[in-house]
Amino acid sequence: MALRIYNTLTRKKEEFEPIVAGKVGLYCCGPTVYHYAHIGNLRAYIFNDILRRVLALDGYEVNHVMNVTDVGHLTSDADEGEDKMVKGAEREGKSVWDVAKFYTEAFFNDTDRLGILRPSVVCNATDHIKEMIALVERIEKNGYTYEAGGNIYFDVSKFEKYAELSRLDPDSEKQARVECDVGKKNHADFVLWFTNSKFGNQDMQWDSPWGRGFPGWHLECSAMSMKYLGEQFDIHCGGEDHVPVHHTNEIAQSEAATGKHPWVKYWMHNAFLVVDKEKMAKSEGDFLTLQKLVDKGYDPLVYRYFCLGAHYKQQLKFSWDGLDGAKNTFNRMKEKILELKDKELSNESDYQREKTDGYFDTFKTALDDNLNTAQALSTMWSVLRDDELNPGEKLELLYRFDAVFGFGFKEMEREELDVPDDVAELLSQRDAARAEKRWEEADVLRDKIKEAGFTIKDSPEGSVLEKVD
Repeated sequence: MALRIYNTLTRKKEEFEPIVAGKVGLYCCGPTVYHYAHIGNLRAYIFNDILRRVLALDGYEVNHVMNVTDVGHLTSDADEGEDKMVKGAEREGKSVWDVAKFYTEAFFNDTDRLGILRPSVVCNATDHIKEMIALVERIEKNGYTYEAGGNIYFDVSKFEKYAELSRLDPDSEKQARVECDVGKKNHADFVLWFTNSKFGNQDMQWDSPWGRGFPGWHLECSAMSMKYLGEQFDIHCGGEDHVPVHHTNEIAQSEAATGKHPWVKYWMHNAFLVVDKEKMAKSEGDFLTLQKLVDKGYDPLVYRYFCLGAHYKQQLKFSWDGLDGAKNTFNRMKEKILELKDKELSNESDYQREKTDGYFDTFKTALDDNLNTAQALSTMWSVLRDDELNPGEKLELLYRFDAVFGFGFKEMEREELDVPDDVAELLSQRDAARAEKRWEEADVLRDKIKEAGFTIKDSPEGSVLEKVD
């Protein structure tokens, strides 16, 4: 089965056909580094990672580019609200440059813990001001801009395909994005370059043909994607909230500059993670970070598993009960894999290739159907439960599956428990009682061990202690 993906531009699933055979240009909207990433933000990067891994599974050479927004992003997708970087700097009493550096490192610490592959190219907005200025000059030369109040605006009325992605009416009062910007000719017009900032303490400014200032947020993605992927490329990803404004503006400015349509062939957007803020606010503050999950005892990969259990196009509701369910399932999966590793592996020549190939085809078919990770996980569990497959066959399949799942199956190993001497002595006494069939005494000793924070897993090879979560 060929890879089929849902294209937001056409509102349907399409068979994927790259512009250049065998190669894929993939651009994913990156973080605005003024604060820690919310777990909802991180769902988007897990989706991006799965997409990249599936493309690689299908044999494509993927050039994955991601921006880091360290300038120009206001608290709204439109040109309103506070500057996010200034807001972060004022909150922490640091320079905007220090804030950007700290939260960029924090972001990649989160993605590393989630098993997310680093992009082929990570590009900071502040390192590409020259390219942004050059892009505005091209747009200006082609007649799509006007100046008002010291700022350079994009005139959406001159771009006929403006609403092609969003399918919204840019002239509707409901789409009015900035009530107080008297410089705009149309509600949907947006700033390409600010020289008249309402923030007098804006540290990040550069000289330009229009005066000293800074770029609008939408501009960076167009300039940097075209630098690293060319003026037309295959796939652009982001959250569904980017469709009506940010990605719509990207298309307008990019195609206005180059005259090439389409700028991007496939647009892919993940749905939101929904958090019940009313219930969370009392104990969690304004938002949930990955570290907050870790502090509550959850492996970061449990959150990855939680996300893969739902389709990326489906809204996913976060709850502690749901995360506990993912944790229990993930731990069962991990234990089964460790048990397979403990067993003597059979000779590869004895493998049932027809059956294992069938499982892999089912797995790949699920992923090629617009990244159906839930179905792919179901196939993995079918493999784990198949008594006809030997341990070696199962592990070989699981390792192949993990090229997409990213759980680190090969690296999984049992954690060394720090067992106190008194607990070890209780276990020794219990083993002796069981050997002599003193069952009541053995049960009493089991309860004492449990009170100390350990459970016991009995097997023909002996008793094994496990730490209670």
